[in-house]
Amino acid sequence: MSSRITCEVRNAAPVAVVRLTGPLDLATMRSVHHALDGALANEPEALVVDLGGVTVRDRLALSVFAATARRAEEWPAVPVLLCAPPPGAARWLAEASAYRVVPVSRDCAEATRLAGAATAPRLRARLEPVAEACRRARELVVDACARWNLPDAAGPASVVLSELVGNVVRHAGTPMQVTVTLRRPYLHLAVVDGSRAAARVAGPDPSAEGGRGLLLVRELAQRWGSVPAGRGKAVWAMLPAT
Repeated sequence: MSSRITCEVRNAAPVAVVRLTGPLDLATMRSVHHALDGALANEPEALVVDLGGVTVRDRLALSVFAATARRAEEWPAVPVLLCAPPPGAARWLAEASAYRVVPVSRDCAEATRLAGAATAPRLRARLEPVAEACRRARELVVDACARWNLPDAAGPASVVLSELVGNVVRHAGTPMQVTVTLRRPYLHLAVVDGSRAAARVAGPDPSAEGGRGLLLVRELAQRWGSVPAGRGKAVWAMLPAT
């Protein structure tokens, strides 16, 4: 029996659609995971997975979609939806509480419409790895919190984003994309740079602006992490949107 699945990615801006064709089992779910991660690395506003061409051979393989949805919740803070599952898979998705974190639609058009309606407000900026990048990052997050009426979040969020940007300036030294997203109940902060080296908490460097490393990020954020993104990485943090 063949265990090969194809993953076709279509960017129907602002929503990315991944159409899967072939058998989904424990052998092919790795390929699916890689394809979905690749689609998320382009930071769409939402991700729709079309299961119309899939034959599900092992219900455990459906866990790949829940894992993707949880990862997408952290970064790039976008919804993931499934559409057009075959009858058996639709039943399994409805029965297992572990899978119900991913909404399921009857067809791709409906899923794309729902995904577009679920997009979150966000602000983005492209920054160079220079000292003033930290200041510009603080200005961006303060502006976002003012627009979205989050005065109490502005202080901690500006500190966290400044540290994330400062980490790129000091260690990665590449241009970066900074994103602030409101996806309640959290304010999501993310910085994507061109280095694959994972961000790690280290000792403080008091000699530079934003020189306290990632220690403050760990203390102030509800959650934070570092994941591969294209040819670089994304470092993200989530703070309560209060």
